[in-house]
Amino acid sequence: MVTTEADKLPIKMLSDRLLVKIGRDDGERRTTGGILIPATAQMAKRLIWAEVVALGPSVRAAEVGDRVLFSPEDRFEVEVQGDDLIMLRERDLHAVAAKRIEASTGLYL
Repeated sequence: MVTTEADKLPIKMLSDRLLVKIGRDDGERRTTGGILIPATAQMAKRLIWAEVVALGPSVRAAEVGDRVLFSPEDRFEVEVQGDDLIMLRERDLHAVAAKRIEASTGLYL
């Protein structure tokens, strides 16, 4: 089936939902010693960073373009126009990183 521009519908995010995209480099990791850890390796609960691409009207802590930290267990995957994205609730976020945030912790990405 061929999709045309007329087949694509706009999406409105609802409530406290965020749509985020995980970067390509968040799969495999390399330790400081140079050991490559594949994305399929079992790790203890490890949080991951993703970029916000859309959000609902009730989201207060994040904006489009921010990087957010969340648990991979709290996610729902969805495909939008060929991109694999993740749907989250605002309450599932552990941290938000953005230039607009005042540096009060002393931590930086």
